[in-house]
Amino acid sequence: MVNVKTDALGILFPNVYDGLVPELTSARVMASIPFASRYRMVDFVLSSMVNSGIEDVSVVVRENYFSLLDHLGSGREWDLAKSSGGLKLYPPYSEKGLGVYKGRVDAIYALTHMLGKKKQKYIVMADTNIATCYDFKDMLTKHIESGADVTVAYVEQELPEGLKKAENISKASIWYTYDVEDNFVKKINICDQTDGVKNMAMNVFICEREWLINIAKDAYMQGKEFFERDVIIPMMDQIKVYGYKHENYSVRVTDMKTFFDQSMDLLAGDNLDKLFNGQTVYTKTNDDNPTRYIKGSRVKNSMIADGCVIEGEVENCIIHRQCHIKKGAVVKNSIIFSHGVVEENANLNYVIADKKVVVSEGKELIGNPDFQVFVAKGTKI
Repeated sequence: MVNVKTDALGILFPNVYDGLVPELTSARVMASIPFASRYRMVDFVLSSMVNSGIEDVSVVVRENYFSLLDHLGSGREWDLAKSSGGLKLYPPYSEKGLGVYKGRVDAIYALTHMLGKKKQKYIVMADTNIATCYDFKDMLTKHIESGADVTVAYVEQELPEGLKKAENISKASIWYTYDVEDNFVKKINICDQTDGVKNMAMNVFICEREWLINIAKDAYMQGKEFFERDVIIPMMDQIKVYGYKHENYSVRVTDMKTFFDQSMDLLAGDNLDKLFNGQTVYTKTNDDNPTRYIKGSRVKNSMIADGCVIEGEVENCIIHRQCHIKKGAVVKNSIIFSHGVVEENANLNYVIADKKVVVSEGKELIGNPDFQVFVAKGTKI
C-alpha cells in the first residue's frame, strides 16, 4: 500500500449512532457491525483515510468496544502499525481527562493535549455509520482552495425511512441537512423530516488542527456537547462552511430494516462494485480456507465469505465467515453473521442471525420483507 502522505490526521467516532440499531450494538459498537460478508462498518472510512494518505488515525471509543479492539488490533491490516502516528485507540480513562464523553465536543476536548503535540495542519473527523469510499485527499484539496474554516460532506438523498420514526430522534441520533449555495453551506437544519431530496450530512468534517483545538476548549468551558449543533450552527454568521458533495454509492445504517435492505441491495446489479468504487477496502484477515460447497448443495445470488461449509440450499443471502449450512437446510433472503450454524432441515427466510447463532434441526424462522426475524448473538434455537 503506497500513498503520498497527506498533511492531515484522522479522528473516528465509533459510538455516535449506536442507538439506531440497539439489536446489533448490544454486543458491539456501530463501527464493528459486520457488513458485506467479510467487512465491518469501520473498514470503509478507515481504508478511505489510508488510501488518501492519512497515516495517523485516532479512534475515540465510549463504551462496548471490545469487539472493535479485537477487529482493529494494532492496525497492521491498514498499514497503521507504526511507532509514530499510525492507529491509536482512546478508550475512557486511558488518559487523564478522558472519561466517557457525552458528545463530540467532550471527546475532542479530551484529545486537545494529544492534538497539540501533532505536526499535521489539518484534521479529518468522521463517524462510522456510513459505508462508502471517500476521497479525503480531494476533499482536503477543495477545503484548502475554498478558504473555508470547516468543510462538511453531504450526499443528495431522500430522508431514510429509519430516521422518520419519532422514537429514533434523540441526543444520540441527531441528523443534519444543509442548505447549500455555490458550494457553501448557508444553513444547517436539525432533524428535518420534510419530504423530498435533501443534502444529508455525512458527519465528516475537515478543519485546521489549531482552529479545532481552540474551538473545542472554548466550547467545553461553555458546557457545549455537540460539535455541529452547539458549535458550528451558532457560528454560521462568523465562519465559512464549505459543502463537499459526495457522489459515490453509500450505505447509511439508520435502523434494522435499512441495514437489511441496503445489505441485500449489494446482491443486485453492480451495487457492490459501486460501493467499492475501485478502491481497496482493508479488513482483519483470518487466513481461512475457501468456502466448501458440498455435493448436493445449491447456491443462488448470494455473497458468501471464506471458511464456510455449504451443504444445503442458500438463495439471496449474505453469509459471513465460518458458517455451516448443513444438509437439507434452506436459507433464503437472510443475513447470517460469522460462526453461524444452520442444522439439517432447518428453514430460514428473512432472518438476521447475529454471530455464533445455532438454529437447531428442523426449526423454522420465517419473517417477511417488512419485518425480519432477528436472533441475538450466541443464541441457540
